Amino acid sequence: MCGGFTCSKNALTALNVMYILVGFILIIVALYGRESALVTNLPTVSGIMACGVFLILVSILGLFGAVKHNQVMLFFYMIILFILFLVQFGVACACLGVNLAEQEKLVEEGWRNVNNEVKGKVQKTFSCCGFDGKFHNKSGPMGHPECIHDPHCCPVGSPEGCTCPPCLGKVQSTIDYAFKLCGGIGLFFCFTEFIGVWLTIRYRNQKDPRANPSAFL
Repeated sequence: MCGGFTCSKNALTALNVMYILVGFILIIVALYGRESALVTNLPTVSGIMACGVFLILVSILGLFGAVKHNQVMLFFYMIILFILFLVQFGVACACLGVNLAEQEKLVEEGWRNVNNEVKGKVQKTFSCCGFDGKFHNKSGPMGHPECIHDPHCCPVGSPEGCTCPPCLGKVQSTIDYAFKLCGGIGLFFCFTEFIGVWLTIRYRNQKDPRANPSAFL
């Protein structure tokens, strides 16, 4: 029957295999978010990546515990998974809670701290020019390398004075998407970890029908 020992064991094993896949998904999504930002590191997105790494490690512990029905391993797995659920829930909510002003501040701080080579890469990637369209001393922290008029924003036949739009809006929208993507995926999968905790508690309290009755703790 589905509520029996074998069903619980198989369900917990399958859940941990899924957690390993989820862990890789979180890592890939977080890496995409970090790389797409280009000019700045996103600390909360890095938190999602850390959760993915820990989830993979915890899932390996859970697999061994489920296969062996080891009470000690299952206990530590249950505790660590619950802590990971709380951390991932908090980080995911933080990602979703970053507002427009905070995103712009991140872009500005990142632009100040990167060199002209990175700024040039940003301008080329996003078909933009400069930070916010305002005049800045090119040798200063808010300056930028000479703009290359990208054909996407200045196609053939454009007026001579055509210029690419500033980078702030384009980078900010990319960061907004990265935060929402990482936060949404992290929040969705963290609730499956709560299911894992509940299933582990149930599995620990079930008796292996093939084991020596005196060996059950």
